[in-house]
Amino acid sequence: MPVLKHAKRIVVKVGTSTLTYETGKTNIRRMAKLVSVLSDLLNSGMEIVLVTSGAIGVGVGKLGLRERPEDTPGRQAAATVGQCELMFMYDKLFGEYGHTVGQLLVTRGDIENECRKMNLINTFEKLFAYGAIPIVNENDSVAVEEIVFGDNDSLSAIVACLVKADALVILSDIDGLYESDPRTDADARLIPVVEEIDDRIRALAGGSGTRRGTGGMVTKLHAAEIATKAGIDTVVMNGSAPQDLYKLLEGRQIGTFFKAGRERE
Repeated sequence: MPVLKHAKRIVVKVGTSTLTYETGKTNIRRMAKLVSVLSDLLNSGMEIVLVTSGAIGVGVGKLGLRERPEDTPGRQAAATVGQCELMFMYDKLFGEYGHTVGQLLVTRGDIENECRKMNLINTFEKLFAYGAIPIVNENDSVAVEEIVFGDNDSLSAIVACLVKADALVILSDIDGLYESDPRTDADARLIPVVEEIDDRIRALAGGSGTRRGTGGMVTKLHAAEIATKAGIDTVVMNGSAPQDLYKLLEGRQIGTFFKAGRERE
């Protein structure tokens, strides 16, 4: 993946299962390590957008609930609590390295309405110009369809297209795309490179991931399709070791690399 060695602007998406424990509480050590790595990459001159899940999951833990609410109002309420906690932690952690964060809560309507979409793009560009880190999440407290739609995987791909990113990196609780389900097949083999997402590749994706998140390989594959069709190389890799981002951006083989389908205009 030598192409990623030249990436200047990247979108990094982190999922709920990466940010939290099974208890629903925040995995502080992993979150701190991720922020440390991203801060170091920012210091090197890169521009980074962080698309973060976890508002509902963190809210569940903060409220002391035993499990993720099944009803939409319950998830929306948990999101309002969790979003505050998430941004507090990101602001504190990035601030320790001298970086400033900016929050963008996005709905599908912000993407579909041309005026609002342009305003969003302009905000991203100003944040880059000011040296701030855009931190993006779905506006779970008001947007019903996004909570059901499949976590923030597709949103991260859309954001990558909006900011004309050089690469999209999706941090997951799995190493990448396998030829079979590694949770049930001990001999499952990781697919290092996907040249084209066709029906055979789509058939390899299973259902949703963990109880704490709503995504899974299906939504990550969908995100990769959106990004690669726009000329953006995409990687799905395990988020349990954020320092592997260094190896990835050095051009080493990490996770599954989805090759951009065409040159960006």
